[in-house]
Amino acid sequence: MPEIITERLYNWASQLDGETRAQAARTSTVPVLDGHVALMPDAHLGKGSTVGSVIPTHGAIIPAAVGVDIGCGMVAVDTGVDVADLPDDLRPLLRAIERHIPAGVGAGHSAPAERAWDAFVTAHGLPVGAAGTRAQTNRKSVLDKAPLQFGTLGSGNHFLELCGDESGTVWLMLHSGSRGPGNLLAQGHIAAARGLMRARLESVEDPDLAWLAEGEPEFAAYVHDLTWSQAYAYANRERMMDAAVALFAKAIGREERQVHRQRINCHHNYAVSETHDGRPVWVTRKGAISARVGQLGLIPGSMATGSFVVRGLGNPLSYQSASHGAGRRLSRTRARKQFTGSDLADTMRGKTWLADRADRLVDEGPYAYKDLDQVMRDQADLVEVVHRLDTLLNYKGT
Repeated sequence: MPEIITERLYNWASQLDGETRAQAARTSTVPVLDGHVALMPDAHLGKGSTVGSVIPTHGAIIPAAVGVDIGCGMVAVDTGVDVADLPDDLRPLLRAIERHIPAGVGAGHSAPAERAWDAFVTAHGLPVGAAGTRAQTNRKSVLDKAPLQFGTLGSGNHFLELCGDESGTVWLMLHSGSRGPGNLLAQGHIAAARGLMRARLESVEDPDLAWLAEGEPEFAAYVHDLTWSQAYAYANRERMMDAAVALFAKAIGREERQVHRQRINCHHNYAVSETHDGRPVWVTRKGAISARVGQLGLIPGSMATGSFVVRGLGNPLSYQSASHGAGRRLSRTRARKQFTGSDLADTMRGKTWLADRADRLVDEGPYAYKDLDQVMRDQADLVEVVHRLDTLLNYKGT
């Protein structure tokens, strides 16, 4: 059960520092809030609003609360393959993944996959962009980047893993979002929200809590691009997972249809219109997954700690939500100052990973994240565990 900090702020995090608590308290004072902010067990300091929070709003959305990686989330495939059937050396598979799925800051394909991109555009159209010269420049950059980054991983905490569950079954899992296109669109709309707040002569404690209100043309433009970016992120994960399944099948000498038993794809950085307590609200999940009754979801840890497949319990106090991962304990800068590539290598013993790039991945080690098992204990009233996944192979961008 949550700690009720105030009637507008409920907390599930037993590992919560003072700065994060204060930031969440600021978010809970926003006039458009409809209900309370729900802090998930992985809550940590973010830009504007807390990562690991669920924010219901009436007639408005806070673009910076959704964040710049619109639609970021997870996808996983239960391959049905037994861990015992894997090759002894997974390094060739790691190198094949690296060749076919670009990863890293700004990374993209050398040329667009025109058929896949054209199919996406036919289904979802193109973004419209926010008002203003800078925003229109952003839209042009989006249209340049989107085809080339469609099917790419990104950097930071984004990853692709091969895992084994408690029964010895192999899973493929990856974490990614809307890449450069979503970032550029979000920046334009965040700037537009700040400008409108000034024009309305309204103020908030943090400029990144500025909102767009229903009825404004800027709101309609944001919802269009929000929906587009969430679709792009979802399809981006699907395309990469299709490639990963094909590479995995080839590595073990089977057909693709023989290594795909179930797939789960879920956002954890997004906003959507939902009904709670009989009222329509915009629910922003910034680092949180939907956890309706019976709904399957994915909660990753860090590079060495594995992940969880969960089933939602539909808790109304969390707006039917749960955590999106372990949540950072240390900033990237602090992690780099306190730990070394050797420290990371020690935690990754027995796993196949980009060991030659340890010094560039230091800030992603498990020491930089909260205790994942404690995070799961904290949300026993939000989700139930279906599978625990242990990492066998990890691929990340640097």
